[in-house]
Amino acid sequence: MKREQLEHVLRAASNVTNDKEFLVVGSAAILGTYAEDDLPAAATRSDEADLSPFGDDDGSRSMQIEGSLGQGSMFHDTFGYYADGVDTTTAILPHGWEERLVRFETPGSAPGSGLCLEKHDLAVSKLVAGRPKDYEFVEALLDAGMLDLTSLRNRLADTPRHRAIPGFVTKAERWLERRRR
Repeated sequence: MKREQLEHVLRAASNVTNDKEFLVVGSAAILGTYAEDDLPAAATRSDEADLSPFGDDDGSRSMQIEGSLGQGSMFHDTFGYYADGVDTTTAILPHGWEERLVRFETPGSAPGSGLCLEKHDLAVSKLVAGRPKDYEFVEALLDAGMLDLTSLRNRLADTPRHRAIPGFVTKAERWLERRRR
């Protein structure tokens, strides 16, 4: 995903739901901090943005995003990228993540804007998700010097284990420990 594509998805999601702000989780959130040209290829290979409307307690607005802009939609078929409508509990995040959100608001995203996960919070959510592609994403950012290993370890230690799949936080801790060597 590129910044221009994230702008488009936010604009379209705003038009579909009448919301102005969306939580951006998943790999597209890194675009709140870095332009795609500054990122390693593994950090921009996704063709989706995971968006959560704030205050969507019944999930209806996330479903609107999914139906109108989701995988296999006319939007996806036309543009080659899409939005997943998710809820705010999709990602498992360290305590305090809400205070570290990064605003993504450009003329191209209007009337929508994104509140993107801060890069270390994003990396923790990827590690705790535990998929190979998530580890590749984090590894690419670490190799590019875009993440601080100590901050990542501290955030992982401050992540609620009870929400994660059993063993996934421990797996992430071991992986980070191997990175030290």
